Amino acid sequence: MANLEIHQFPCLSDNYGVLLRDADAGIVASIDAPDAAAVEAALKDKGWTLTHILVTHHHWDHTQGNEALKAATGCTIIGPQGEADKVPGIDTKVGEGDTFKFGGFDVEVSETPGHTAGHIVYHVPAAKAAFVGDTLFAMGCGRVIEGTMEQMWGGVEKVAKLPPETVLYCGHEYTVANAEFAISVEPGNEALQKRLTEVKALRAEAKPTLPTTVAKELATNPFIRVDSPEIRANLGLQNASDADVFAEVRTRKNNF
Repeated sequence: MANLEIHQFPCLSDNYGVLLRDADAGIVASIDAPDAAAVEAALKDKGWTLTHILVTHHHWDHTQGNEALKAATGCTIIGPQGEADKVPGIDTKVGEGDTFKFGGFDVEVSETPGHTAGHIVYHVPAAKAAFVGDTLFAMGCGRVIEGTMEQMWGGVEKVAKLPPETVLYCGHEYTVANAEFAISVEPGNEALQKRLTEVKALRAEAKPTLPTTVAKELATNPFIRVDSPEIRANLGLQNASDADVFAEVRTRKNNF
């Protein structure tokens, strides 16, 4: 069976880049292109040659390396059809329900608007991995910038419904700040208390807190845990809809 090699590396001030390689097929993808030099350095370190860029959304800190990398390698850029006009160098547009081949792997596309109007997530079931950009973070989620709170909740919910063992690769290292907010709305969550201690220790040693898993987020992420009685009580929203609880959690995080 084909093996999908995954390499995560830090870039810019708090972004993560991710490289995927199917050695059998001889192909390598970068999830987004936050910084061309950082992606090139990671490729050189691994001895890999770039063939694809898979774009989650149009923000500059996810696409600014597109054109330089394409010029250097001739790579194919795949990105969201909902904001294709904002993705530099895009070749192939994909959207909700699309599946495409990456070597020996099927890649499933879900639209998760909210952070941006056309944000997408890439799920590789056979590798038990998903690349979620700025839709979801460890114990957090992206700011709602171009979409609505309801749209953002829908995207977060899609990620939460992936198999629990799915490994989630996120766009940014925001984990400690997210955990400190999470504990403010669900202080009685013992799993969250433990995880806050763990991620603080990791960051004190300049180690990454990502990737995470769906299971970890189901246990500790307040943006997913909208059915938590403690969160609902703390917000005074015991009988509200899940979407309304999500919106209040997101609003409080904005002001935290």
